[in-house]
Amino acid sequence: MKIGAPKETEAGENRVAMTPASAKDLQKLGYDCVIETGAGTAAGFSDAAYKEAGVQVVKTAAALFKAADIVAKVRPPTEAEAKRLRDGQTLISFFYPGQNEALMDLAKSKGANVIAMDMVPRISRAQKMDALSSMANIAGYRAVIEAGNNFGRFFTGQVTAAGKVPPAKVLVVGAGVAGLAAIGTATSLGAITYAFDVRPEVAEQIESMGAEFVFLEFSADELPDGAETGGYAAPSSPEFQAKQLEKFREIAPDMDIVITTALIPGRDAPVLWTKDMVGAMKPGSVIVDLAAERGGNCELTVKDEKVVTDNGVTIIGYTDFPSRMAAQSSTLYSTNVRHMMSDLTPEKDGQVVHDMEDDVIRGATAVFASEITFPPPPPKVQAIAVQKKEKPKELTPEEKRAEEAAAFKAQTRQQVTLLAVAGVLVLGVGMIPGMPASFMQHFIVFVLSVFVGFQVIWNVAHSLHTPLMAVTNAISSIIILGALIQIGSSGFLITLLAALGIFMASVNIFGGFLVTRRMLAMFQKS
Repeated sequence: MKIGAPKETEAGENRVAMTPASAKDLQKLGYDCVIETGAGTAAGFSDAAYKEAGVQVVKTAAALFKAADIVAKVRPPTEAEAKRLRDGQTLISFFYPGQNEALMDLAKSKGANVIAMDMVPRISRAQKMDALSSMANIAGYRAVIEAGNNFGRFFTGQVTAAGKVPPAKVLVVGAGVAGLAAIGTATSLGAITYAFDVRPEVAEQIESMGAEFVFLEFSADELPDGAETGGYAAPSSPEFQAKQLEKFREIAPDMDIVITTALIPGRDAPVLWTKDMVGAMKPGSVIVDLAAERGGNCELTVKDEKVVTDNGVTIIGYTDFPSRMAAQSSTLYSTNVRHMMSDLTPEKDGQVVHDMEDDVIRGATAVFASEITFPPPPPKVQAIAVQKKEKPKELTPEEKRAEEAAAFKAQTRQQVTLLAVAGVLVLGVGMIPGMPASFMQHFIVFVLSVFVGFQVIWNVAHSLHTPLMAVTNAISSIIILGALIQIGSSGFLITLLAALGIFMASVNIFGGFLVTRRMLAMFQKS
C-alpha cells in the first residue's frame, strides 16, 4: 500500500505530514511513500531530499489522492480535498470532528476512513501519537519567544554600569503541555515566572520547573479529577471562576507578560483576562493568547492579529505558532503519524489492520466502514492524571503519648531479649569444660564493649555518617586497640597478626580522613 502527503492548502500553513526521515521509517513498515511536489519546501525539505529517501514525487494533489491508499495531512481537509477521497481510502490528519460534521458526512458518503490525530486518547500507551501535545509543546515555547520579541526589556535582571534592569514577571495561565513549555522557556530565560491552573495536582510540576504556583482559597474537592475529563482541565463552577478573576485582577498590575493557554478541545475558550485587567497592566506589557483559535482567553484578542491597546499593551492572537517553526513541527508531527501507522500495521507488511477493539485506534477514528464512529466510547484505560494524596491524619496529644509509650515498650522488650540471649550465650561458653578464668574475663569485656559500641554508633543520625563517623572506622579503632595490647606478646605469630591488624585498620582510618577532606573541598569556593 502507498501512503502520501499532499501540500497544505491553508494560507500560512508551512508544515508537512511526512518528512524524508519519517518516510524511511514508513518504508520499513512495508509502505511505498508518495508526496506532492513542493509539499515540504516551506518546512525546509526539498523534493530532492524526498527522492533521495525513496519517496515518489507527484506533480498535483489530485495525482497524489489517486495514487495513495493512505493520505496524511496536517490541517483538516478542505471540501475539495474531501471530495477526492475514495472508498476504502484512509485519511490521517487533524480533523476536529466535533466542529466538522459536514466533513464527516462527506467522508462517510465517499466510503473513506478518517483517523483524527486530535482525538488520540490521553493514555500512557498513546503518548507517542499525541500530536496535540507535540504541537502544544512547540506553541508554548514559541509564545515566549514572540512575547520576548515584543517586550522592551530583558527577561533576566541585570546590573550594569549603565544601570539596573529588573527581571520580567511572566504569568502563565494553564499548566497543560503548552503552559509547561512556556514556564520552562520563561524560567530558563531568567524571568520570575508565575503559573495558574484549575487542577491543584499540577502545583508540584510547576514548582519543580522553578515557577511559583498561584493558589486560590478554594476547595480542591469540588474540582473533578483530570482522569474523568480525558486528562484536560474541566469547566469550572461560577464560584470558582469569580475567585479566579478576582485573583487575576489582583496580580495584573505586577505582570509584564501574560501567556494564556486555557483551552478544552470542542469548547470555546473561557475568558480569563478581561478588558479591565488589560487596562491595569503597565505600558509595554505583552499578552500572548494561545487560545485565540477558539475565541481567546483574553477579552480583547483578535484572531491571527497583533493589536496594541490604548494603554500600550500588546496582545498577540496568532494561531500558527507551530507553523512558525515548521521544520521542528513537521518532524514531530510526522513522527506521531509514523507511530500511528506502526499501530495500524502490526505485521509490518504494508497492510493496514484497522482494529476497532484497540483503545487508541478506536478513540482516534471518526469515520470507519461508511459509518460515523464519533464520539468514541471512553477508553478502557483511564487518562493520565495525578491521584489526589490523602492528608495524613492529625494525632491528638493523647494518641501521640500512647504511640510513644508503645514504641518505648517495644524497644525495651527488644533490648531485654538481646541481653538475655547474650547472657545465656556467655553462660554457655563459661560452662565449657577446661575454659580458663582469664579467658572468660576478657570475653565478657569484649562482649560488653561490642554492645556499648553498637549502641553509640547506631544512634548517630544518618546525616552524620560521613567517613569519619562510619561504623567501619569505629570497628577499625577497636581492632587497633586490641592489636596494641597483643603486639608485645612473646609469640611471633601473635605479634605478626597484631602488626598486620594495626596496619590495615590504620589504612582504613586515614583513608577516611582523606575522603572526608575531598568531600569538604567540593563545597568550598576556590
